[in-house]
Amino acid sequence: MTERRASDTLGMSEGEMRALGHQMVDMVVDHLVGRADENAIGLTGRASLEALIGGPVPVEPSDAAVAMATLRNHVIPNQQHGDHPRYFARVPSPAAFTGILGDWLGTGFNSIAASWVGGSGTTVTELVVVEWLRQCLRMPAGTQGIIVSGGSLANFTAFAAAFAAKGRGVVYTNDQTHASLQRNLLAAGLRPADIRVLATNAQQEYDLGMLAHAIQADRAAGRRPVMVVGNAGTTNTGAVDPLPELAALARAEDLWFHVDGAYGAPAALTAQGALELAGMELADSLVIDPHKWLFQPYDCGVVLVRHPGALERAFAMSPEYLKDVMGSEDRVDLFNRSLELSRKTRALKLWLTFKTHGVARIAAAIQAGMDIAERAQAMVQAQAGIWELVTPAQLGILTFARRGAGPHDHARLVAQLTDEGWATLSSTTIMGRAVLRLCTLNPLTTESDLSGTLQRLAAMDITGT
Repeated sequence: MTERRASDTLGMSEGEMRALGHQMVDMVVDHLVGRADENAIGLTGRASLEALIGGPVPVEPSDAAVAMATLRNHVIPNQQHGDHPRYFARVPSPAAFTGILGDWLGTGFNSIAASWVGGSGTTVTELVVVEWLRQCLRMPAGTQGIIVSGGSLANFTAFAAAFAAKGRGVVYTNDQTHASLQRNLLAAGLRPADIRVLATNAQQEYDLGMLAHAIQADRAAGRRPVMVVGNAGTTNTGAVDPLPELAALARAEDLWFHVDGAYGAPAALTAQGALELAGMELADSLVIDPHKWLFQPYDCGVVLVRHPGALERAFAMSPEYLKDVMGSEDRVDLFNRSLELSRKTRALKLWLTFKTHGVARIAAAIQAGMDIAERAQAMVQAQAGIWELVTPAQLGILTFARRGAGPHDHARLVAQLTDEGWATLSSTTIMGRAVLRLCTLNPLTTESDLSGTLQRLAAMDITGT
């Protein structure tokens, strides 16, 4: 006689699970269909939220459907909605439904991607996805990689591989390099004095002469240069460093060449982006965040390293208690390629998106983001009495200023727009000047989204501030 077994670890029935699962799917699809009618961002004070969802630790059971509705109605709205067509702040995350489905599938089956024995299927899927990305980004055959949580951990992982290969020493960045990279370098054990932050030129790119001089000066002073970090689309303006020249300089100086393409690298899938990002494929290591411009839900970051075995040389371990799960020869243990041992599968969502839509459709959606930025630039320039274009549209980003605005007015405009919730964007500083910044990666953004955002900003009062 077969023993009857409960369907859920904590006793939920099959009928309850199906009903709640359908409720969740309906919530998500309703959101996707109607998101343009919702706010792009929501902010609520901690006390009011705690009053709604806090209180004593629950002791007795309650209705799961009601609890889910509480999350949907009070928690989820109070966040940045990176998939909203009027979310122009920082770097949006306009996730595709196929990515969401892949994430659900991995979570639903509690899939792990750590050791070969623990998940050969998820391991091979990750290796396949990494190889697809390698081809799309024109990295050389033999390039290896790993999927991690995002750009911060991906850059850290690449730095660890670089230091394992080259040793520690002086690293060269510039003033447009993302702030998280300096934190990564410090966490990796570098001294602050060994992190060179060089001033950029008028295009917010490396001054190659300044970089070459800094390397020579450090060598003359007895220091040991080890790595140059290039940008393939800066967060501030979308600027791309002179990557071929950086690669040649790094090669001549025997330095590791790392490229941070966290948001910008996917543009290489388009003809326009491939031209702008030429030389990126020469990197020793390259970082990309699919949860940005490859339309994946959080979280998903990838590091690609052109030197086979470099990641294992930085991270491999073989403790006694893992002997029975270790791979051999053609088997790969992904826990030996990053700091993560317990790691969820992040490859299923990418695989499903690529397999369902194909690279051509993904590339068209990326190109749409660049086209939208160029349209926004045209709108700004058409209202020259109100706005001044500061940096032109580059890889989906442009910056502009309100004429007559004081040094703190742009931050106030962003705060007012964010408080309204209808749209949101960022303020930043370009060569000491405060500006507004639009990042338009979402192919669902329309001209009315852009014009409505500019109209609201233009109508806000900055007199007397």
